[in-house]
Amino acid sequence: MGHLFGTDGVRGLANDSLSPELALRVAGAAAQVLGVDLHTGHRRVAVVGRDPRASGEMLEAAVTAGLTAAGMDVLPVGVLPTPAVAYLTALYDASLGVMISASHNPMPDNGIKIFAAGGHKLEDAVEERIEARVASGETDRPTGAAIGRVLGAAGARQPGTELPGQFGVGGTHERYIEHLVEATGQDLSGLTVVVDCAHGAASEVGPAAYREAGARVIAINADPDGLNINDGCGSTHIEQVQHAVREHGADLGLAHDGDADRCLAVDAAGEVVDGDAIMAILAIGMRDAGTLAGNTLVATVMSNLGLHLAMRAAGIAVRTTGVGDRYVLEELRGGGYTLGGEQSGHVVFPRHGTTGDGILTGLQLMARMSRTGAPLAELASVIQKVPQVLVNVPVTDKVAVTADPGVLEAVRAAEVQLGDTGRILLRPSGTEQLVRVMVEAEDHERAEQLAEDLAKLVAVV
Repeated sequence: MGHLFGTDGVRGLANDSLSPELALRVAGAAAQVLGVDLHTGHRRVAVVGRDPRASGEMLEAAVTAGLTAAGMDVLPVGVLPTPAVAYLTALYDASLGVMISASHNPMPDNGIKIFAAGGHKLEDAVEERIEARVASGETDRPTGAAIGRVLGAAGARQPGTELPGQFGVGGTHERYIEHLVEATGQDLSGLTVVVDCAHGAASEVGPAAYREAGARVIAINADPDGLNINDGCGSTHIEQVQHAVREHGADLGLAHDGDADRCLAVDAAGEVVDGDAIMAILAIGMRDAGTLAGNTLVATVMSNLGLHLAMRAAGIAVRTTGVGDRYVLEELRGGGYTLGGEQSGHVVFPRHGTTGDGILTGLQLMARMSRTGAPLAELASVIQKVPQVLVNVPVTDKVAVTADPGVLEAVRAAEVQLGDTGRILLRPSGTEQLVRVMVEAEDHERAEQLAEDLAKLVAVV
């Protein structure tokens, strides 16, 4: 068996590479590694949520079976964003949380993301222990009264442990919305926002949170039917929210992905404000408020050179990590920093959450607009992007391609051509059989030509 965990959990084609049987085994192994002491019989709670894709119902049942069969109680919270599951895992002092989602991937895919106690993403060593247990087939299963229960089900109780608030879905949704609005700390009255929910996990709580904070909300793609998640909408299809902002004369638009852990924006003219620009706006705002710890922003190697130049001009340092919000989180926690994220729209506020939160990002962006009275286009003008071209190349073996001597030599030659005026990044996707070729150069045509040349080479390796 190859590695189960990618950069963001276990992901694959639902009912194929990601089968109910595998979901059951992964959940059971996670329970035994993170949540159940089989020697004492002590058991804790696992929070389980999902996005609305159809296969989530099947996989939620399998995950619940795996957890309860391992002796862990399960608190099902229904359809909620990934950051909500992380937040509730911490709020309820649960031993672990499970989010069933394939994020921005198309509907046929799904995934299993696991959070440790406190809502933190798993360390590599913990993932390895879970993988080893799945591979070994070990199944230490209790019987009788030691079998886990589904909290909220008729007659289910958790001996010796009291969780705050209601066990029902409505209560958990309300708690998450309250958390978001409290973290925003700004009345958003007077702002009109178009929110593209991608027919995903933000469809209910996203518009509700924005309205609760005072904004006038126009929600689009907020009618999930299990099949339409990410289908021509959301953060991977920004054109829908661009059109809607212009049509409604809104102040801005926000686009989420299927599990709402990312957020991209557009200004009143429909121009895209990506994750780099959002981070620049928020970093300067936090610097001015004295809440940007160490005057430092954490970003990944995918962030545009323009972000680094803008932050340098603002007197803000940039710490760079590998791609994936888990690596951003590690750097944030290790350095005690208070803002980090990715160009793709994952933005993390460690004082308010343990993972990227698209809805909170949208709220914080609007709060900055409200405090300054400036339109989004003006705020975003602090960053001038260096032309960047990203090509996703389908391959059969992404690891072999990125280690191929011919490919590496071509990258070195292109880097010599660019010198200090640009850069090249070649990396395998963490979730798909793709190699991402990214080129930055002084002009778009040069970046595009180099990216195309490298992509053609990668495609035939």
